[in-house]
Order: sequence, then structure tokens, then C-alpha cells
Amino acid sequence: MEQKTEIHLEYIINSSPRILFPFIQEPNALSQWFADDVNYKDGVYEFVWDDEVNRAKLVSTKENKSVRFKWLDDDPYYFEIEIVQDELTNDVALSITDFVKPDNLDDRKKIWDNSISYLQSVIGA
Repeated sequence: MEQKTEIHLEYIINSSPRILFPFIQEPNALSQWFADDVNYKDGVYEFVWDDEVNRAKLVSTKENKSVRFKWLDDDPYYFEIEIVQDELTNDVALSITDFVKPDNLDDRKKIWDNSISYLQSVIGA
């Protein structure tokens, strides 16, 4: 299996962590911006993109702070979304950690850019 590269992306979001958190954890909210559909059953999230189902388990969650999903069919890879709030300015950002094959790096960044842009429109940020 080809090794994947860890990437880190950060996006400023004009919202509070309390409003933002459900959009990174709850299936119905995730389906509004992250995937075409998100189903949850027995501790497993099913993310659907273009009729392709990818299954992940929520392995870590910190209330109003972060979530980490581990892909069931792509061990040991995961993706993490962290809400970061600057102590001085109170600016809120989403910090994304993801893993991608080196030849898909630009495409994955564009996917995250588009997804976060869509999230901002959904929450009115």
C-alpha cells in the first residue's frame, strides 16, 4: 500500500466553538457540508460521496474542541478537525489534519477548501 503524507490545513471561521462543534460531530450536520450523506449506526459513521461509502469510527472527541475519525478500511489513517480559538483575538479557526497520497495532494486541498467554504455558507459565517 502506498504511503500517505500527513497534511495540516487551517481555515478562519467566523463562528463560536459552541455553534461550530455540532457541524464537525453530528451526522446530520456533517451531511450538510462534509459528505453527500452521513449515516451513523453502532458507533460507525458512513460517509457517502458519489455513491461511494467510506466507514470511520469516532475515536476521539473533546467537547467544543475537536473530533478524530479513524478510517476502518484505511488503517492507520484518520482525519481530525480541531476548533482553535486565539486567546488574544478570539478568532476561531478549523485546523484539519488529513492523510493523502502525494500525487493527490492538490486535489485533496481543493476538496477541503470547497468543503470549508460550503460549511461557512451553511452556518452563515
